[in-house]
Amino acid sequence: MTDESRTPGFRTTTVPIDDGAQLCVQTIGDPADPALLLIGGATWSMDWWEDELCHRIAERGRLVIRYDTRDTGRSTSYPVGAPGYRAADLTTDVVGILDDLGVPQAHVVGLSMGGGIAQSLALKHRARVASLTLIATSPIDPEIRGLPSPTAQVTASAAAGSPEPDWTDRDAVIDFIVEGARPYAGPGTFDESQVRALTARVVDWTNDIAASMTNHFLVSDDEPTDDEPSDDGPADLSLSRLRGVPTLVLHGTADPLFPPAHGRALAEAIPGARLVELTDMGHQLPPHDTWGLVVDLLIEHTAG
Repeated sequence: MTDESRTPGFRTTTVPIDDGAQLCVQTIGDPADPALLLIGGATWSMDWWEDELCHRIAERGRLVIRYDTRDTGRSTSYPVGAPGYRAADLTTDVVGILDDLGVPQAHVVGLSMGGGIAQSLALKHRARVASLTLIATSPIDPEIRGLPSPTAQVTASAAAGSPEPDWTDRDAVIDFIVEGARPYAGPGTFDESQVRALTARVVDWTNDIAASMTNHFLVSDDEPTDDEPSDDGPADLSLSRLRGVPTLVLHGTADPLFPPAHGRALAEAIPGARLVELTDMGHQLPPHDTWGLVVDLLIEHTAG
């Protein structure tokens, strides 16, 4: 199956990065429309930003960009347990994508780890960010302390763990990913059949699913040193510096990994940020029954 028949309406391209990595990128919508770039969470290939959601946003006048981060989907993968990149590279990858697409500035939407990348991007490459939308994530500002730990349910689930599957056994891998996602969903929001179908699609799309499910958790969280320039000079992760960057924070009231205080702290730290709490949403893509509201919020937020 070609990329085009697999994802009708999407245009697929490969973006080369200076260090030799190749990133698989898809766009949908009119290239003349304002760009809205989606950054997923750890282990997320682009498919987790569901096709229908992307279509809905594009139909409202946005050029939607989604991509496979390193070690996911059809982008460059690295040996299991040895990611050949660091956290800072995941930020500069976004700049490389925008450069390749000829997009000087984008509205940036980040979920979970992607929300951290989005914050880093806005701090280090502010001119490339028209607005921020931060979903189910936590502040990267090291001065923000005392936020609540994951809930007991998630902590217990992580401690109990599940043995890694045979990564060559497609059905076992799908079961492993589906069951791993279950504890993070909000009450009544886990649609197993839908998650299973999407997981199967992700597994079939991914170059190395073992690397995809492993390496993001091993990436060094270092920051550029003084001799590594960025748009704003040496690393300063104070979110107060984002004054003037329109910011929308979407956070679930039932997020078990980053309880709601994390979203509130984000909104308080970024001057002028707006917080919208989504009832019963967990640590997940906003559930289908919220998409009408979420798309309306995104279009309103990115209209300036």
